Amino acid sequence: MKVNYFFPGGSDKKSVGHFFLLLALGMAFSFTACVSKKDIVYFQEFEEDSSDTIPELTIEDPRLQHNDLIGVHVASINMEASQFFNPSADASSDPGSDMTKYLVDSNGEIEMPLIGRVKVAGLTTKETSDTLRTLLEKYLEAPTIRVYLKSFKITILGEVKLPGVYYIQNEKVSLPEALGLAGDMTIYGARKEVQVIREIDNNRVFINADMTRRELFSTNAYFLRPNDIVYVPAGKGRIASADNFYRIAPLVISTLTLISLLYIRF
Repeated sequence: MKVNYFFPGGSDKKSVGHFFLLLALGMAFSFTACVSKKDIVYFQEFEEDSSDTIPELTIEDPRLQHNDLIGVHVASINMEASQFFNPSADASSDPGSDMTKYLVDSNGEIEMPLIGRVKVAGLTTKETSDTLRTLLEKYLEAPTIRVYLKSFKITILGEVKLPGVYYIQNEKVSLPEALGLAGDMTIYGARKEVQVIREIDNNRVFINADMTRRELFSTNAYFLRPNDIVYVPAGKGRIASADNFYRIAPLVISTLTLISLLYIRF
């Protein structure tokens, strides 16, 4: 006896294909979770004040510490004399290629020709430049010193499109800019629970940043510091989607397999 199976739209193969397509779409919808607009929109209005003006946050220039890599370029009226302090200079057009690199050692010092060891740990690049200029005035006429922090890096992890380590060229980067470098957060990123992990006085400090609130611009998480780690945890949508998949997928796959076998058999 032949067994007939009913499929929406008919029993021909094309209709059967449509049936399986609709079933697959149903699976896809079952694996997603509803996400509220308040959970994903950046920089929403203040809860008590609808003002659109936020005072500019002042940021202190980063201070050098041991294991930092800095670039130094020396210039003066006498170009030949200046060249003695720029042994790494070349004709490359890349920014900073005319700078000689120095590693800040465990004592917080760098060592330059003629002037010897110089304590730079705890100084900003501007303060380091001023210190070197004073020391080089003994050997050069009207020296000009450029100092650049080449090891300003941040690490971005979690629910972003391009996680990784990023080197900052201008010694200043905000949290939104950093997330932009990483391709922005995915739709599953918990925008209210972003964490900035920062080293302060040999301690790891965890700073929570709510990307959905405008108050972010006034917090100490807004501007990042060298070696900060930005972590975007997975939100409820990602967790619910993964949970539904592992609970429902085996049952659905088994059902589809059974239907396919019966269809082929009869």
